[in-house]
Amino acid sequence: MIWARLHAIDERSLHGPTLVESRACLHSIGNTRSVALSMATTWAASDGCYDAARAAALSGVPRTTVYWWASHDVVVPSVSQSKEKLWSYADLMALRIVSWLRHAKHGELPASPMRQVRTALALLAGRGLDLWSEDEPATCPLLVDRSGGIFVRTNDGVVDLRGHPAVLPEESLDLTGPFVRDGMVGPDLIRPRPHLRIVPSKVSGEPHLEHSRITTLTLAALARRGYTVAQIADLYEEPAAVVAEALDLERQLSADLPAAA
Repeated sequence: MIWARLHAIDERSLHGPTLVESRACLHSIGNTRSVALSMATTWAASDGCYDAARAAALSGVPRTTVYWWASHDVVVPSVSQSKEKLWSYADLMALRIVSWLRHAKHGELPASPMRQVRTALALLAGRGLDLWSEDEPATCPLLVDRSGGIFVRTNDGVVDLRGHPAVLPEESLDLTGPFVRDGMVGPDLIRPRPHLRIVPSKVSGEPHLEHSRITTLTLAALARRGYTVAQIADLYEEPAAVVAEALDLERQLSADLPAAA
């Protein structure tokens, strides 16, 4: 009975544009499942489905900037380029790279890094590294230097996109770590909180409680309806501290966004 009530709460919010986006997400995810198993990591990052507000909050790039780059072919949304634009998990990485490099070059916009992002993910897959595995270390294996070069940290050291050994750049961007820019703080794109996870191919790439499919959006919706942390924890049989982490993340993601970068 409890689960039916909670499911109904989620379903009631799926209408209008949200329902259109949800259907587009499901269509995209269904297509990616047909790819070869050896490219699972690369294609998993092509999953995830985020509207402009969510892509901005998760990447740490202002919403107006996300829209502007989409319309000027800097970072084009991979899931949907129509009126209802939808970005993928890999797009979040690309947004961070362009933002970081643009600031390094005093406002100059670099070329889209999507090809390099996909090459780096393919290299990870080829070496059997899974960004989203519970068994992998928390250290991000993807790094970007100030020239836009992407490096991969493996068990044997750092390599470039050709797979050749490389020296770790002195100044680099941890691509999936917390991203602070223009007054915004994008969360860690793998572990946004100690007990929360983001997995592109799971629940459309939404942040969720580890070892579950309970999204932070669902818990935040209950909190807005007046449920306390203790009540939500009781409903889902989850520790109150974990529920508090979820609500804290959603407060961060729903904070007012700067108007421009």
